[in-house]
Amino acid sequence: MQGSAAHMIEAGTRDQLDWRVGSWLFLDVGFAAKKSSSGLLICNGEPCCMEFGDATRRIIDHVKHASSTTNLVIEAPLSVCFNKDGNPTGRLIEKETREGKTQTRYWFMGPGCPVMVAAMYLIRHICESSPTSQVRLFEGFVSYKDPKVKTDHRADVELLREVVKDPKHFAGCIINADCLARPGDKIISAFKVCGLDCGVPLVIKRHADGGR
Repeated sequence: MQGSAAHMIEAGTRDQLDWRVGSWLFLDVGFAAKKSSSGLLICNGEPCCMEFGDATRRIIDHVKHASSTTNLVIEAPLSVCFNKDGNPTGRLIEKETREGKTQTRYWFMGPGCPVMVAAMYLIRHICESSPTSQVRLFEGFVSYKDPKVKTDHRADVELLREVVKDPKHFAGCIINADCLARPGDKIISAFKVCGLDCGVPLVIKRHADGGR
């Protein structure tokens, strides 16, 4: 995954969170074998659910024909964190207390791992498609989901799009890369393990109920 194509994929920053620049794609990635477990939203279109393979092909087709920057927001861990001993540790966004309840969603446990692997395969496919325009990555993080309620992939990508369209209103939902780790911890691109280091993107964090 080395070479010029890899350099076309980079981590997005707060200054680049601009709806007016390039095209915006939002993916709530799922990795199920036979279910439409991925939610995809392209620009001002309507969100839809589809299988991982179909979502990947739609995104690749968009990237290959893009004449300007493609901004890709993926609801999956796009960075990983290790402590001083080299052991995996949670990023600061992955633990929160709300309404008296503490919830964790660590990148190395539970559903975090499979969706991160799915994102790795997607980014690999994008790289192999040899994009001619820049692809910027942003991480989506829709938190505080009720485990008793079925995930609404369409709603999740719409929540993320709201932030990009009005970043001033949702300023508290935007977490810079340098705010993800504790002092002494090391945070790196999740894709470095497969030979692609595109940096650590900012995170757009929303609560599943629409809160900020």
